[in-house]
Amino acid sequence: MIMAQILLLVQWLFMIAVTISAQKTLKTTGLRPQCLGNVMRLTIDKSFTIGGQLDVDAINGSHYYPITQSIAPACGYKKTVDHWGNVKLFASVLSCYTQNQDDEDFDVKLRLTMNSEQKSDKADVHELSKTCKYNQWAAREILCDQDYMEVSVNRLPPPIDPAAYPEEDQWVGAVPEAVTSEMNIWRMVFFTPREKSMLLTDAQKLGYFVSTTPTRLVIRSHPNKTEIYTENVAKVSMNVLRVTTYFKDLWSVTMLDSAVACPTSGLVFTEETITWYVPRHIHPLLTSNTCETLEVHMGIDGERLDESQMLSKGYTMSVTDNHVVLELPVGGPDGYYKSQVSQYQYHIMYCIEAMFEMVWKEAGSDLLTKYKVLKPITTPLMPRPPHVLDSTVPDERIFDVALGTFLHDVILVNITFTTGVLTVAEANARGFNVQEHRFANGSKTFSLRVPFSDPVVLKSNPQRELTTYTLPLIFGLLVLPEQSPFSHPAEPEVTLQDVVFPVVTGTCDDENYYITMALESHGNDYKYIVGKRELNADLASEYDVRVNATHMTMRVSFLSSDAVFTFVIPSAAGGRLDFKVIDPINKWSLTDFSLACTFPMPLTECHTNGTMTALALKVESAPYVIPSQLTLIDRSCKPVFSNDQFASFSFAVNTCGTVRMFLDDHMIYQNHITMPDQAAKIGSHPEYRLTVSCYYVNDDIKMIPFIPDDLGTEPFEPQIGFGEMSIRMRLASDFYNTFYSEDDYPVVEYLRRPLYFEVELMDSTDPELELFVESCWATLSNERQSTPRWDIIVDGCPNHNDRYMATLHPVTADARVQFPSHFKRFDMKMFSFVQDNVVLKDQIHVHCDAAICDRNRQSDGLCYRQCSSHPGNEPSIKSQGKTRFSPRSTAQLSSGRILLSK
Repeated sequence: MIMAQILLLVQWLFMIAVTISAQKTLKTTGLRPQCLGNVMRLTIDKSFTIGGQLDVDAINGSHYYPITQSIAPACGYKKTVDHWGNVKLFASVLSCYTQNQDDEDFDVKLRLTMNSEQKSDKADVHELSKTCKYNQWAAREILCDQDYMEVSVNRLPPPIDPAAYPEEDQWVGAVPEAVTSEMNIWRMVFFTPREKSMLLTDAQKLGYFVSTTPTRLVIRSHPNKTEIYTENVAKVSMNVLRVTTYFKDLWSVTMLDSAVACPTSGLVFTEETITWYVPRHIHPLLTSNTCETLEVHMGIDGERLDESQMLSKGYTMSVTDNHVVLELPVGGPDGYYKSQVSQYQYHIMYCIEAMFEMVWKEAGSDLLTKYKVLKPITTPLMPRPPHVLDSTVPDERIFDVALGTFLHDVILVNITFTTGVLTVAEANARGFNVQEHRFANGSKTFSLRVPFSDPVVLKSNPQRELTTYTLPLIFGLLVLPEQSPFSHPAEPEVTLQDVVFPVVTGTCDDENYYITMALESHGNDYKYIVGKRELNADLASEYDVRVNATHMTMRVSFLSSDAVFTFVIPSAAGGRLDFKVIDPINKWSLTDFSLACTFPMPLTECHTNGTMTALALKVESAPYVIPSQLTLIDRSCKPVFSNDQFASFSFAVNTCGTVRMFLDDHMIYQNHITMPDQAAKIGSHPEYRLTVSCYYVNDDIKMIPFIPDDLGTEPFEPQIGFGEMSIRMRLASDFYNTFYSEDDYPVVEYLRRPLYFEVELMDSTDPELELFVESCWATLSNERQSTPRWDIIVDGCPNHNDRYMATLHPVTADARVQFPSHFKRFDMKMFSFVQDNVVLKDQIHVHCDAAICDRNRQSDGLCYRQCSSHPGNEPSIKSQGKTRFSPRSTAQLSSGRILLSK
């Protein structure tokens, strides 16, 4: 047969890509063939096509014919894949290779081959056979699909027996072009709407499927053929194919008209509803002006729905004078949503495989037309811009951001930070927490957690006390399987009142100011002002500035020009050093610290050789004084040395205008240090006058103090503040990495297994403090002074009378331990109290007394003695017998209940 020869030349491979992995033996429970009138539907479960590619072959006898996507429309096949990966294969009962028995039984045989990517040398094969019975043929049946148009009509009368007509050769010679085909089809005339005649072979070359069955003529075409024209029917655009087929048998010629018209428009969309208008009277298919509509039906996936099914699913169908109107809710249960990207923005669309059937007959005729439309409907793109949900809890100092929602076919590929692009795997490996969250309705979101401390987080200070943390992001996403990229930016922001101003403290000795500043998290990014000068490299060297990971220290001489004198008293002078910390970016003064001290120093000295020395200080209340311009009464007597802070005089008691006086048994020499008149006239400053005197009585020396009038006679007293420090004891579940919380008690442990205890001084950043564990003991109850009692640590050292003596562990700095001196660690062996070889109770409580000591005060007794060494012990807790000690603070600590495991 010519048709069979043509089809043998075509390799028909129908490839369906899915997302899940193949099983070795296909199970028929996942293949669901179903006969639906003149259409067979095969549903292939996603489990069949896992991880590979599904090939479908049609079986005709002992031959296998691969199905290709290009020829599927001509042969009456169509496939769909839903959003879960399930495949539906539709086939007309008049499709290629279907075994037809008297146009009543149609046997569709298929071979399914799964070619697994993991098993390239071995494929899983399954053969399927389904017989559909369909004998209620109308005179004309029309099947409209998105991919093809099919019409079948009652076949012409039976062929004439050639033996009865011996004159055949004469007919052929007379009309040589009238060559009879094996199907008796001579030629075909297409109406476009102009007539276009061609032989059957030419029509087949153009891609038309033409075949005869025992009772019917079948014509099938792709909708894009040039012989198909468009006609508007009741405002619905339709593709129309009209053709007359000529049959020749010997000397007779018979013609048969066929027509098919399929709608290409008629859909109206809203956000909630799809309305489908189908013309009620399809004029290109009618030969008269009137026809009677006998039946109308709607369905899904080729299967009719009854009224109760339509009602339960929200479908409606109505008939007007010109149309049959079908309404389907967007988001209904028989369809599915699909993601799409348009202009790099996220959209979704709703897809559903609708069906419409109608039966009519024309006036004056009993011939029926059955009309079926399989209509895949896709809504216009609906924008669904993702939303960023910021669930950040500021106190946790971790950004917690979610992006969504998306359909199942969207994946998160990467995230762009300020420092670069990271894939999801790279972001998780870096310590971020990127997760996908799926919901029952099939949607999903993506979440991201990033610590405030990470370099990808930008920090700024809108006010002195506030820090703003910003996390600029761009999420990079893909829609599968199209691999369509799109992105969405996010910029979560949190502002906290978390600025910790630098803590500055200071002390003095007889000659220097000492400044200490805790760097905290500030580092060296700030500007420091000493007095009125910025601390640069030269000044830092002069002041012996030292910086480590936690502190900065400096030493400034009390005679430095950056310090000021505030008052003078006999044999001493009061001074002050100002120290400021400034934010150079915002020009904010973060810390304004002043250190006031009194320095012992002789301002006037009287020598036995008859000379006097005097020191005149420039005090803060007399800023106009220029020490180098000070003189004695005799203005020719100038300082022997001067700088910006003081002037030093040395002179004989009988020179420089010194006045000598007698008082009882005393002889007094007195002089004045003043500014010259011309210098004192600058502005409205009062006269600077300092009286220096020497009393000679049995070599006794007296000095008269200078105190400015506006400062009073008493120096300013420092204000004192008070605070509290906390100590806690915790039991570790391993070697000091993780610890039990209060909710974990009672803790269960085996006999003689080590219990790791850690005692910690909390909330202190003073490196000069040291934690001391004085004693630890165990009791049966939580009462510290209850009995029986067993000592574990005595006077800071393990109990030497304990057979399983406790072990003291050294503490070193790490990510959690900033000041090792604030921690003490020891372990003991789990035990139980026994009396007369009977366990009193299978539990213990551990209690400790701890103290806080000053590391600089070696007289603190118990805090600074050395434990004697024992095997397995480290001398890390220092003690000194029963010596009394004076710690700054003490604490009483107790553990929760620890049970002995049985």
